[in-house]
Amino acid sequence: MGEPSDSSALHTPSPQQLYSDISQPVANEHQQLTQSNEYKGGWSFYLVLAGVATTLGLSLPVGYNIGVVNTPAEVIKKFCNESFISRYDVYLDEKWMNVLWSSVVSIFIVGGCTGSILGAVLADKLGRKKATIVTSVLFLFGALAFMVCRAANSVELLILGRLLVGLSGGLTTSLVPMYLTELSPLSLTGAMGVACPMGVNVGVLVGQVMGLKFLLGGPDDWPYLLSVYALLVILCLPILFILPESPKYLFVVRKNENRAIEELSRVRGVSASILNEEVESLREEARLALTAAGDGDRWSMLRLATDQRLRLPLLLACSMQAGQQTSGINAVFYYSQTIFQQAGLSKENAQYATIGCGAINVCTAVLMLYLLPRCGRRPLLLGSILSAAVILAVLGVTMIYIDALSWMPYICMVAVLSYVLVYGFGLGPIPYFIASEIFEVGPRPAGMAWGSLANWGGNFLVGMSFPSMREAIGPYSFIVFSTITAALYVFQKLYFPETRGKTPSQVSQLCSRGFKSRSTNTRGVSV
Repeated sequence: MGEPSDSSALHTPSPQQLYSDISQPVANEHQQLTQSNEYKGGWSFYLVLAGVATTLGLSLPVGYNIGVVNTPAEVIKKFCNESFISRYDVYLDEKWMNVLWSSVVSIFIVGGCTGSILGAVLADKLGRKKATIVTSVLFLFGALAFMVCRAANSVELLILGRLLVGLSGGLTTSLVPMYLTELSPLSLTGAMGVACPMGVNVGVLVGQVMGLKFLLGGPDDWPYLLSVYALLVILCLPILFILPESPKYLFVVRKNENRAIEELSRVRGVSASILNEEVESLREEARLALTAAGDGDRWSMLRLATDQRLRLPLLLACSMQAGQQTSGINAVFYYSQTIFQQAGLSKENAQYATIGCGAINVCTAVLMLYLLPRCGRRPLLLGSILSAAVILAVLGVTMIYIDALSWMPYICMVAVLSYVLVYGFGLGPIPYFIASEIFEVGPRPAGMAWGSLANWGGNFLVGMSFPSMREAIGPYSFIVFSTITAALYVFQKLYFPETRGKTPSQVSQLCSRGFKSRSTNTRGVSV
């Protein structure tokens, strides 16, 4: 072959040309590298640490105190009677003992309602992180009251302990989902929102397991059984001190831009220089919050309730939270042991089967970490509510005729397990955090407080009315629960928009027309 005819092949490039040839691809490579390193939102050390510490140290103790009190009930009643005889020379007959025990149980819910209201105040006054620290300290004081009540021969300390853990529970359900979702990038708000209900479910299960006889279910172990959750609180409390404060709280509520960006950089684990998009989003939220605030007043619960623009989001959050309780989950767990025994299980095995129901609840909560980012909130919630309404009706009918056919108890048992399963795939976890996705930063604490109050209020309503319903109409109670759940489905079907991938500002826009807003109008909105 001949020599190449192109004379440029023999031309020696000048230093300027050589520099240009080298620097141009380097500049392009640098630009591509910078673009590829832009923060897309993902898991980081402090985000995971916040989820673990609040789940184990706050959410789990809430569920524990819900699930633990049933097992040692008879032993604690005996202690209460002996205490009244020795201190007041008063013997409590069955009627007055039931009144006292109802007080011990219900004061927990009263504390929960009170804590829900206080959550809105503490979240803005102290900040999200410091409010969780106060909640942990209250949990410890509650455990201390449980530990010393028998030695002090004091029923009052037992009631005080229940009040304190209830107060802590209300604060937790109001604060923790808000704190975690505010720390999260938009793509992970659902996963972090599920952390709180998952912790509650695990706590209920742990409370049931710890009540077994070979653990802390012995007649003399009940003070330790009631207070052992404090070990987790003590373990996680120091971690709370080193967690970042919510950047959204600092930026929008405290208007401390510099510290907000520092905390945002810390929780994301990357330099602030590549968080421009998220910082701009914070500035937009701050601007919208300032516009919405008008006269500059803080968003109290009363102000939120009277704001017509936010009435639909408030009703969505409160109906979801209340509906979670009025769907009859506690009633199902109450009847489960009886159903399992009628299906042929021994009393001990029926207790294990009830614990198995709690385990199903935990497993579904873990699966929701995977499903929520992929399936969205609306399909999971609506599917869960509709399935729960149908299964409750089936359970009611089969319970009515449970003695008519030999195989009917097995149908009841399947219905109980199915209900617990579908409950965990939407109706259980989603209501806990949905207010943090439909309210902007300003009214968010008040919205979370209203939702938490509705949840504890629904719990109180069912707890007070279910014994009378059970005595008056028996298994027909499940038909009532089914009807309420079906009504909840209709309301959420009409008005609840998909929140996955949307900012609270975008969700507020979808709900801006109040009851004229229909979820069917949002199908074209990209998520």
